[in-house]
Amino acid sequence: MAIDESREFLPVRIAVLTVSDTRGPAEDTSGDTLVERLTTAGHILAARTIERDDLDMIVERLAIWIDDPEIDVVLTTGGTGVTGRDVMPEAVEAIAEKMIPGFGELFRWLSYRTIGTSTIQSRACACVAGGTYIFALPGSTGAVKDGWDLILKDQLDSRFRPCNFVELMPRLLER
Repeated sequence: MAIDESREFLPVRIAVLTVSDTRGPAEDTSGDTLVERLTTAGHILAARTIERDDLDMIVERLAIWIDDPEIDVVLTTGGTGVTGRDVMPEAVEAIAEKMIPGFGELFRWLSYRTIGTSTIQSRACACVAGGTYIFALPGSTGAVKDGWDLILKDQLDSRFRPCNFVELMPRLLER
């Protein structure tokens, strides 16, 4: 499991969605962290916004970005907990064509090392919809760092071996 330097790096066009009723651009440290990490890795920030914890608004935003050919991946932060306003997993399920259960499972397994059993409160999840990957991370900056640094940085790098999500992108719309 390593980067194969003989392969070409292919930048991915990534949109960042922060889901929050309380954060504005000045307080969006988790969104800032994702943007900093993805651009440092060589990817392209295709879009960024903040949506309230409102299922219909989130689904509408995801649908717009899924239909946009300039967006390959959507990274979300926030809304993955268990309170009444946390609806990100429901939004993902509403638009998903194929769920990627291993993402949430691996995220919680890795997060356990940092926050112990509190990781059980996370409903981090992922899917493919309309040829676009969607990865929903919790809203804490620590969770965003874990999700990017320990999973997404490698899986969104076309050089990562033995396999990665980028090499599958041309085949996501196959029927």
